[in-house]
Amino acid sequence: MEKGNQTSISEFLLLVFSNWPGHQALLFSLFLCLYLTGLLGNLLILLAIASDHHLHTPMYFFLANLSLVDLCLSSTTVPKVLLNIQTQAQSISYPACLAQMYFSMMFANMDNFLLTVMAYDRYVAICHPLHYSTIMTQHRCACLVAVPWVIATLNPLLHTLMMACLQFCSDNVIHHFFCDSSSLLSLSCSDTSLNQLMVLAVVGLLFVVPSGCILASYAHIISAVMKVPSAQGKLKAFSTCGSHIALVILFYGAITGIYMSPSSNHSTEKDSAASVIFMVVAPVLNPFIYSLRNNELKGALKKALSQSKIFSLVI
Repeated sequence: MEKGNQTSISEFLLLVFSNWPGHQALLFSLFLCLYLTGLLGNLLILLAIASDHHLHTPMYFFLANLSLVDLCLSSTTVPKVLLNIQTQAQSISYPACLAQMYFSMMFANMDNFLLTVMAYDRYVAICHPLHYSTIMTQHRCACLVAVPWVIATLNPLLHTLMMACLQFCSDNVIHHFFCDSSSLLSLSCSDTSLNQLMVLAVVGLLFVVPSGCILASYAHIISAVMKVPSAQGKLKAFSTCGSHIALVILFYGAITGIYMSPSSNHSTEKDSAASVIFMVVAPVLNPFIYSLRNNELKGALKKALSQSKIFSLVI
């Protein structure tokens, strides 16, 4: 299209699920169940940690932040998906699309940082147990969360402002279930080379580096655990980190499939499925992974619920 004929796009169409006309009810039920399960699970974790002072430790402090971020991450996309499926109106306004892109990037980045911080926390706890209380001080824990929040807030803001400067022509169809930066860049009729460079820089610095730190942390953890003489001691040490490893594999595996795999392997279905995994499924699994084998957390939750008036009325 010639530059002189460019028109201003006021809305985009999210059409990734429009190819499944006979499965709309199933998709709606699936997303609704996942969202409500994640919402309830993460809220219960926050309630348990806030109500029990015995859980006011670095590990649970990071877990509370992760639950809050997971709750917000799924809330940036799933309600709009549910609305679109229910109303069959697939449109999203241009400002709302940019806002959704910003918040989804922010909470995804924060999820990434918190997984890294939690890996470091487990590294200190297992490899330097005698110095844990002196290393993981209240001030250091606050910094390990505050600095990532600043980065996670400012980095997407830069991408959003750069995206707002681009020109969008007649094509407004996004083959995704939310406004992803890569999908928007492919629709622009402006020069997006700088935007693409920034996306690569983010993937390199904000995902590859943290994932490398996680691998290094667990390499030291495995090395330390293998030196434990008893098999029971090894099992106990690995069980404390198993849930974290599972969540990390799920989260980074999905991101790798979207942003770090060859372009020949990409398709709308594969990218959407991978996005659903790390933006919807991972936040749902978080409360189950961290609570099912955690007696402290389950005990605190039972205590908090038993003291609530709502729970008393139910029983």
